Amino acid sequence: MNITASLVIYNNKKKMIDRVVNSFFSINQNLLLYIIDHSKNDAAQNWYTDNRIIYIFEKNSGYGAGHNSALRLSANNSDYHIILNPDVYFPKPTIDSLVLFMEENEDVGLVMPKILYPNGRLQYLCKLLPTPWDWFVRRFFKFLPKNRFELQESGYNSLIEVPYLSGCFMFFRVSSLKIVGGFDEKYFLHCEDTDISRRMNIQFKTVYYPFAHVFHEHQKESHKSLRMLLIHISSTIYYFNKWGWFFDKERKKINKQTLNQIRINVESSLKR
Repeated sequence: MNITASLVIYNNKKKMIDRVVNSFFSINQNLLLYIIDHSKNDAAQNWYTDNRIIYIFEKNSGYGAGHNSALRLSANNSDYHIILNPDVYFPKPTIDSLVLFMEENEDVGLVMPKILYPNGRLQYLCKLLPTPWDWFVRRFFKFLPKNRFELQESGYNSLIEVPYLSGCFMFFRVSSLKIVGGFDEKYFLHCEDTDISRRMNIQFKTVYYPFAHVFHEHQKESHKSLRMLLIHISSTIYYFNKWGWFFDKERKKINKQTLNQIRINVESSLKR
């Protein structure tokens, strides 16, 4: 069993990167980690001497493009590939649990575990395919409810097939990824996870798995920086130009199926 992972860094502090690197190498598998450095200089190349870590310093062409650099190198020597954010970390059983789940469910192409804040509070990162309302209006009017869009009715305690899983931690089956393709590099940052989740969901199952967890600090940079906000808006416009703004029959069908599944799960749990 060969597992690879990629980590795109940009002027991150070593202490933060140590945490996710140590989490990854705590598991008992054949491992290889690609660190793609988009920083202003290559100072990070001297951080690690482990021969299981491949360091690549390259021009910053975007988050998805960085991970694609690793995916091209790992495609022929990996069974599973993990997309890691610099601000995540996880206990040792997490990866083993996800591997076991994927080995037992060959129709699943992408799985995401439960995502928690460092204090243990749940992050609602399972989502429907977004409408312009979901991304534009709710982004600027934060008081509006997101319960339906974030699938909060599910309770986040059972397996759910979800069309949009967060890019902070994505566990891919490489054979499925070869068919679907890597990240769309026209997204510089933001929405690339929505896009690849959707493409994977069309051909394979994309599943939320609540029986393992990852901690995520969730920086929300677009809420703090005007530049990052403009990048987010640009990516959102590209996403809807690609998939459809208000007339997206596929989105409507997939979201309806997801909500029906959740309703059945909730009704079944109430009868127990």
